[in-house]
Formats: sequence, C-alpha cells, structure tokens
Amino acid sequence: MKMVKSLLLGSAAGLVAMAGAQAADLPVKAKPVQYVKICSLYGVGFYYIPGTDMCLKVGGWVRSEWGEGANGSLTWGPFAGNGQSRNTNNIDGRARGYITADARNQTAYGTVRAYIAVGVSENDVGLNTQANVFSANRAFIQWAGFTFGRAQSFYDFYSVPATSYWGIFPASDTGDPGWLVAAYTAQFGNGFSATIAAEQRRVTQIIGVDGAPGTAAILPSTIAPGNFGSSVAGNSNTFAAVFPTGGLYGGMQVPDFVGNLRLDQAWGSVQVMAAWHDVNSIYYDGSAVNGVGGTASGNPSDKSGWAIGGGLKLNADMIAKGDYLQAQVNYAEGALRYIFMTPDSNWGKVNGNSLGYGVLSDAVFGSAAGFSTLGATGLDLTTGWNVNAAYEHFWNSQWRTSVYGGYAAVSYNTEANANLCIVENAATGVGGTTAVATPGCDNDWSTWWVGSRTQWNVTSDFYMGVDVMYSKLNSASAPNGLVPTTNIKSATNSCGPACTIEDPDNWAFRFRVHKDFYP
Repeated sequence: MKMVKSLLLGSAAGLVAMAGAQAADLPVKAKPVQYVKICSLYGVGFYYIPGTDMCLKVGGWVRSEWGEGANGSLTWGPFAGNGQSRNTNNIDGRARGYITADARNQTAYGTVRAYIAVGVSENDVGLNTQANVFSANRAFIQWAGFTFGRAQSFYDFYSVPATSYWGIFPASDTGDPGWLVAAYTAQFGNGFSATIAAEQRRVTQIIGVDGAPGTAAILPSTIAPGNFGSSVAGNSNTFAAVFPTGGLYGGMQVPDFVGNLRLDQAWGSVQVMAAWHDVNSIYYDGSAVNGVGGTASGNPSDKSGWAIGGGLKLNADMIAKGDYLQAQVNYAEGALRYIFMTPDSNWGKVNGNSLGYGVLSDAVFGSAAGFSTLGATGLDLTTGWNVNAAYEHFWNSQWRTSVYGGYAAVSYNTEANANLCIVENAATGVGGTTAVATPGCDNDWSTWWVGSRTQWNVTSDFYMGVDVMYSKLNSASAPNGLVPTTNIKSATNSCGPACTIEDPDNWAFRFRVHKDFYP
C-alpha cells in the first residue's frame, strides 16, 4: 500500500514539473499597441498621431533646374544690373527641396491648423553659404478664421508659378518666399469672403539726393542691383548684383494694412484688394544718426503709400478639361513692391556699346546743401502700374502648355525726376527744390514680357518641362541719347565713352525636373 501511494505522489509531482516546463516555453501575450490610423477628416494623406486626436500629413518635394539668360540668378533675372561682361553668368543651376508638415485637430471653435515648410534652396551659381541654402517659406497657424505667421500676402491673387517657371518679372505674388501676416478672414457663404490683414511692409527704396550735378550723393552706400551711388561723395556706379537694402527707409513703425473681397465659384474666382503702406524716411543726412548730421538735419514727413488691384480666374473646361485664364492688374503710389515683388531693384542691362536702365523706388527727396532742410523737398512718391495674364491649356492628362505675359511702368513727378537727374549729371541746381532737369532727362521707364511653358507630367507626382521667355526694357532717357558718364555706368562694366541709350531685350530659357513626395 505504501508503494502504491509513493508511485501516485511521484507521478503527480512529475506531471506538475512537466506542466511547468511546458508553460515556460509558451509565448508571452503582447501588450496592447496603438497602431497608426487613417484620419479622413481633412483629406488624403492624414493620419492620427498615436494617443492623440491630432491628424498629421507629411509631404514635400524635390526640384532641379537649369536656366540660360538669367544674368547669374534664377530669382533676380536679366535686368538686375546686367553688365554683360566676362563676369556675367549666363548659365545658372539650382536645386531645391522642402519637407512639409500639416497638423490639425478640433477645438470648441473649429479646426486649428499648424503648417510648416522647411528645406534647402540653392541660389544660384554654387557660391552658397549655409544661410543661403537653408530656406523656410511657410510657418503659420490658422484657427477660427485667423492666420498668423509666414503664409502668403492676402493682397495676392495671380499665381506666377502656376503658369511659369520664371519669377523674374513684375507681379505682386509672395507665394514662393512667403510673407509675415496676421489676418482674419470672414466667410459669408456661397464662396464669398473678406479678409483684413496686418502684414510685413513691402519696400523697394527711398532715394535721397544732395549736391551739385554729377557729384551728388544718393544714400545709402548700397541701394540695389545696378545701384545708383556707391558712396556718400563721388559716386561710382557698378552694375553689380548687390541686393536691396531698403534705401533710406526708416525702421518699421506700423505694418502694411491689406484688405480683400473674394468670390470663388465653379466658374472661377474674382478678387479686389487694397493695401496701405507707411513711407517713412530716415534723416536728410543719412550718413550719421547723431551730432551735426542725423537727427540735427531733420527728416521728410511720412507719407501714405497705397496700392489697389483686381484679379480674375476663369475656368475654361468647355475648351479642354482643366483649362483656365488668370489675370491681375495693380496700381501703386509709394508702394511699388505690390507690383515689383521680385525683382525689387533698379533695372539695367549693357548690350555692346549701349545700355538701358530704370530706377525703382517708393519715393525720392532732396536737399540743396549739406543734407539739411535748406531747400529740401518732402517725399515725392513714385507711381507705377502693371498687368499680368496667363492661359493654361491641357492637351491631355499628361501634357500642358501655358502662355503668359505682362507690362509694368514706373513714373516720377517733375521734382523727383529733377533730383534723379542731378545725380545723373543731367540737371542744374544743387538738389532739392533747386533741381531742374536738363531737357531729355526722363527717368520714366517700363518693361514688358511674354513667355510659354510646356510641361510633361510623367505621373501625377513627377514632371519635367521647359519655359521660354522674351522680355524688353524700355529705358529711361538722357540728353542727346548718350548714357550719363556719372553714376550710371562704371569703368569696369561701361560700354565706352560714347555709350548710347537703347531699349535692351533678353531671351531666357529654363528646364525643370520636379518630384512631389506622397501624399
């Protein structure tokens, strides 16, 4: 009996040991995992960030392009101080790439959205620093009708990159660089909306003139490409690609105020817009801020610059699916960057033994002597207007061609023209109210352009194309049709002692390859 009991107990112990060993070999049950889920609230490509109610979409694009006839810059173009010397770059390349992130979730007052786009943008001939290559053209928050951050100006309507690879002609579009805004948009239903915005001010330059003809100074030392005046005394201009500094603008005291009314319908869109801009100069003696110069010299009173515009987009599906026409017209006084977003510089191009030029500014002032209030003028505001138009035709789902063109004109009143002529050695007097232009010195100028882009969309997210553009500068003029020897041309990039004024033109070609990330 004892033997049977021992066998039973031993068998039971063995079974328990075997069961324990087998249990140890079984897989451990996994802890719950929060898998990524699709978010369909805001369109294709969004997903929920695990553990939150926030939806995120990550995207981006990469682009490579080459251009010919752009004067060393695919951004600034052929008339930004084009000396046409052995130093001129006639072939330019650029690579760009951006990563985008779009995050959205719901609040008690509607959707709140944060968007950012950061990347690299070479510009343009390999002479790049880290600061030049890094680019961030979007960083904004939208909520309950408000927009805050770097987005796009609410003045804009006509989209330059929608129908052209080139952005080197006058237009108001801030879409590529982005623009600092604080805005509210009210939606009234049926596609009708209104926006009021405070925005980063748009400036070209304010020009100050002082001194005798041919020796007068235009401050500051660096104004813009093809700058007029490279020193306070004894100027010597070169058509160098020196970027704008805002000229004699004072610090920003108030932003630009922008408003628009817009209607979006199945047939297209229409918009009217306006902007107010504070034109505020520094001192008559801009070479110093204290002491004899600077504050003691006084300054011109501020003036109100402004711009108005209207835009139209018409869908033309009756011709071909996707076809459309877009156009915009602008008029500005003292706020010419609402016309010349890029390039916002003086224009000029040497062509053999001739040269064409045009001064771009928001205002001009002058004084009779010593950069003081003696014989000084106020701010004479510059006026300008332009029109842009483009039509895009879809041959089929893969091939499309656009045709675009436009015109822009800049004009100065009699007093402003006379002071510019002082610097050009084509006037009498010593600046300010004493300046009188010599007959034939006329600083009004204009430009026009026409181009066509053809694009092959290999897939929905990969394309390549070619853009060809012809442009012409209708130059300012000087007495006897000869370019003034002072301040307009330099020893290095001049076109000879008897250089004549002409209306130069330019052909530009651009090839692009572009790939979007999914989505």
